[in-house]
Amino acid sequence: MLHRVIPHRVARPGITAMSLHTTHSFPRHAHEQFGIGLMTGGAQRSWSGLGAVESVLGDIITVNPGEIHDGAPIRGAPRGWDMLYFDPAQLCSEVDMDAPEFARPALRDVELAASFRRLFALLIDRTSDALAAEEALLRTLFLALRRHGARPPDALAHPPGMTAARRRLDAAPELPATLAELAAISGVSRFQLLRGFAREFGATPHAYLMQRRVQSVQRMLASGYSLVEAALRAGFADQSHMTRMFQRQLGVTPGRYRAAMSPAPPLTRNIRRV
Repeated sequence: MLHRVIPHRVARPGITAMSLHTTHSFPRHAHEQFGIGLMTGGAQRSWSGLGAVESVLGDIITVNPGEIHDGAPIRGAPRGWDMLYFDPAQLCSEVDMDAPEFARPALRDVELAASFRRLFALLIDRTSDALAAEEALLRTLFLALRRHGARPPDALAHPPGMTAARRRLDAAPELPATLAELAAISGVSRFQLLRGFAREFGATPHAYLMQRRVQSVQRMLASGYSLVEAALRAGFADQSHMTRMFQRQLGVTPGRYRAAMSPAPPLTRNIRRV
């Protein structure tokens, strides 16, 4: 199996950058951030709330916070993409919108692709001009949201019982949960809870809980926690369990992720003295 992941350091807060070239199939999962990227090779098929979608070289790919999705190579061939993830508050601040959302997970837009390509190069280059990067950032986000944005769906569209169960997992993902507990919260049987939760949110309660724990680990690693401490605080049995879930969902080990999130050493230049 081919699997190459490069986490990039980005000086601008609230933004994470990654490059992937892989044959790995990602299970259904979600991110806490907005994501926008560019397919740099191959093709993949993904499940989304709109059904199955395909993206190929040159396509823009997007994901909204909490949106369940997966990804698999088409005919087993490697595919690659560059990806930027934005903390929701950061993105809302950049575009001055309260609740932006991408309408589709795969887009064919040549101008947006060119704008993203330039933005990605500027963000991962520590020697690039800050003003140029800021201008490229705003241009790319406004292009994406003006052409491909949508109003967020009504949160009340989900049955109240399923929403209550998800709210419990969101509020305390580090605590153990049982189907009996979630069913009692939802006011349905365990079987109805299992079937209804997966139908509404695209993942079983256990898979959803693992996603939330991985997201907690991401935040803690970015804040400087050790791998062991992050694993235990997030509710995993041990570091090994956390590592398996983390890499399965994100395609990168927690150690590499933590290293990429650490502050970069100051850039030094040779200065000629006269």
